[in-house]
Amino acid sequence: MTAFLHALQRQPEYVHILINPLPIYGLAISWIGLVIAFFLRSRRAQIATLALVLISAASAWPAYEFGEEAYDRVLSMTDDDGHAWLDEHQRRAQQLIYFFYALAGVSAVAIALPIKWPKTSASLVITTILLGVVVLGMGGYIAYAGGKIRHREFRTEPPPKKSTEG
Repeated sequence: MTAFLHALQRQPEYVHILINPLPIYGLAISWIGLVIAFFLRSRRAQIATLALVLISAASAWPAYEFGEEAYDRVLSMTDDDGHAWLDEHQRRAQQLIYFFYALAGVSAVAIALPIKWPKTSASLVITTILLGVVVLGMGGYIAYAGGKIRHREFRTEPPPKKSTEG
């Protein structure tokens, strides 16, 4: 097991590819569950799905960190268009990662706060649902650029131009 973990540490690009679906697929499925739990008015189901939203949103952190670690190695494997898409993927992730953290925080609050103040439950679940769908869209936006880095067949448009901003 230790050898396996050391191998993963030496291949951050592999770990990134392995875990990067978690924030998107996990969030999509848990979001659907949360919507259903809301309409069923089942607090237990809401807590379970809020926990899944929290875990899915928090999983963006290791995906982001391993992606950052993998940048140079992936860059060495790409062509010029792939380089442009890699930079765009990184830019999008750097700008939007904080929304995943916010969603994890809101989910935690939506689990904990109603224990003391039960009347806050519905509004916190609605807030989580709304923020969740926005963050899910952001995850798709980040992944859209990521999918074009090494897959020429997905490049249906020219690569993004380099930003001149600092």
